[in-house]
Amino acid sequence: MIRPNRIVRLAGVLTAALVCLASVLPAAAQTEHAHQHAGAAVANLQFDAGRKWATDTSLRSGMAQIRTAFDADHPAIHAGKETDAEYEALAARIESQVNDIVKNCKLPSAADANLHYVIADLLQGVSLMRGQDPARTRHDGAALVHGALNAYGKYFDDPAWQPDAPVHEK
Repeated sequence: MIRPNRIVRLAGVLTAALVCLASVLPAAAQTEHAHQHAGAAVANLQFDAGRKWATDTSLRSGMAQIRTAFDADHPAIHAGKETDAEYEALAARIESQVNDIVKNCKLPSAADANLHYVIADLLQGVSLMRGQDPARTRHDGAALVHGALNAYGKYFDDPAWQPDAPVHEK
């Protein structure tokens, strides 16, 4: 037979455990959201001796166009309302700009090597937004693109680049 004071203690322990779990879940969810935006490739980026990498006009222009296209769709993506056709159209715009960047960019080799991490995540994001990996979602692709854009702004010297504005659902 279980004594009443043991039941009270057991209830107290269970309550404390639930309170601890409840306080950890929001932090875990935020961490998971952050991980979704960080691609495998951009995790390898490094600064140029503590400074941002140099950019050229072609790179800045291409990245600005990718950012403009992504920002236009970001509210719908964030709200879960982006259609497959809209993901495909966004993927095509991003891929076109990436191709132009690769074709026209004239960065020093170390900067170019670091840029390839950003490009890798952009192209992986394009692939996922096209639904080419049945194990991942189109939204996962948009998250990779978003992470690559944030990484570009953090690691590359682009004076016109603005940090993300928060997305507000309507």
